[in-house]
Amino acid sequence: MRTDVLVVGSGIAGLSFALQVSAFCRVTLITKKMSTDTATNLAQGGIAAVLSADDSSEFHVRDTLLSGDGLCNEDVVKLVVKDGEARVRELVDFGVRFQLGKAGKGFDLGMEGGHSHRRVAHAFDLTGREIERALLEKITGNENVEILEDHLAIDLLISSRVPGGLGRSVARDKCIGAYVLNRKTGKVETRLSRATVLCTGGCGKVYLYTTNPDIATGDGLAMAYRAGAKVANLEFVQFHPTCFYNPQTKNFLISEAVRGEGGVLINGKGDPFMLKRDSRGDLATRDSVARGIDAEMKESGADCVFLDITHRDAGFIKNRFPTIYSTCKKYGVDITREPIPVVPAAHYMCGGVQVNTWGETSVEGLLALGETACTGLHGANRLASNSLLEAVVFADRSASWLKRCWPELKKKPLVETSDWRDGAAGSMEENVLISHNWDQIRRLMWNYVGIVRREKRLQLVRRRIAPILMEIKEHFDDYLLTADLVELRNLAVIADLIIRSAALRKESRGLHFIIDYPDRDDIHFGRDTVLCKNNGEAG
Repeated sequence: MRTDVLVVGSGIAGLSFALQVSAFCRVTLITKKMSTDTATNLAQGGIAAVLSADDSSEFHVRDTLLSGDGLCNEDVVKLVVKDGEARVRELVDFGVRFQLGKAGKGFDLGMEGGHSHRRVAHAFDLTGREIERALLEKITGNENVEILEDHLAIDLLISSRVPGGLGRSVARDKCIGAYVLNRKTGKVETRLSRATVLCTGGCGKVYLYTTNPDIATGDGLAMAYRAGAKVANLEFVQFHPTCFYNPQTKNFLISEAVRGEGGVLINGKGDPFMLKRDSRGDLATRDSVARGIDAEMKESGADCVFLDITHRDAGFIKNRFPTIYSTCKKYGVDITREPIPVVPAAHYMCGGVQVNTWGETSVEGLLALGETACTGLHGANRLASNSLLEAVVFADRSASWLKRCWPELKKKPLVETSDWRDGAAGSMEENVLISHNWDQIRRLMWNYVGIVRREKRLQLVRRRIAPILMEIKEHFDDYLLTADLVELRNLAVIADLIIRSAALRKESRGLHFIIDYPDRDDIHFGRDTVLCKNNGEAG
């Protein structure tokens, strides 16, 4: 099955890229569930850009660098910020209905933690859903874009490793497509392409508590690593400070914007506590707020803390946060009259597949965008609402790169390869094997590699994860593939990579706080943590 470009993932990055390159080539976009099952669709806050006269690129760059705690690539930060306004206005042209300011003029800009100015364009508290809607509507009916739902990528096809490939005579490995599981038929399809783009989102499901959707199993990151691509900074997992604490609902996020509009974090006694943790108080960056909440809960023994915005006008709260208001009300909390119980939860991977400023990975023909990629923008801690910005800026840059290279790329014939072979594999009848390993991994990661880390814990969890990795590899080799088994395999690889990355960084910086090394060490660790798979390594 041949195409010009294979895009894996249907979030803001994948859809934006597909829309642009469809002007000159054919695109097959695969997504493992429905096209709207994305992290983009859950994004509440908005997209940060310089959109007002009292703001400037210098301010946005400074805020991003400060949040990134010394690990941002300053050139990338400047590039993304400079391009921000144009990309936001392009989204408007695509049909995104951002909330307008007074008298319908300009944008109604939100304020979020770590920002010095109001610069977050939003669609109330459903910004991601609105962007996803507009992009899907724009792309639907495009004859050059084929969207395949219920298609899960298993592994990338690498020229030197497949029958009929180019062998080791080439100086650099080349990605020529992917093996893809059609979930409707249960068959594995061989999909060849001239360029492959990974936009599979993050890996929050590697933790027990997360704000991420169920699809966030790190598929693109794990596939790229197995294919030999460099991955970077995987120790920097951002825990969102405020996830709604209620056993009846699943991982509902309370947007950063609630604190931006005056929400105050209080303990069970009703006392504000963030100012004693950070001079920036409730508007400190996410890493600091998450650690502040974690410390407060440990000191008091409480199961949660509270976010109080009851001092704001009830009408304003309902209008600004309609989804948060209605969801909390559904579960018995009227946020106009009582504080919201909240806890931190795994939210965003600041690291990813290492790419250059055009989205290219270290493997030829393979690009990565969005949360799957590590561009150098976020450093050790992502500034709120910079993720959607990064996705659209790099989607535009990668599309420009492909357009420039396309005249030469389209001349080259697609490399032939053999189809997937199941051999003598049988069906796995005891799915408890998958669910047990899945639960084990997530609990181990939450307890040993969470908000606050310790070197001994990292050593212990590495030893405990090793036999799980081997068991999963045996399952993968012995049984017919299912979506659950593919995701479990990816999740286990991601867990191991996060543990290894955290163990390598013997300092505390940004989202990585390790008790044994509480200080930042620019001399030895003022650089990215880069991992690349060795030949023969399991996974």
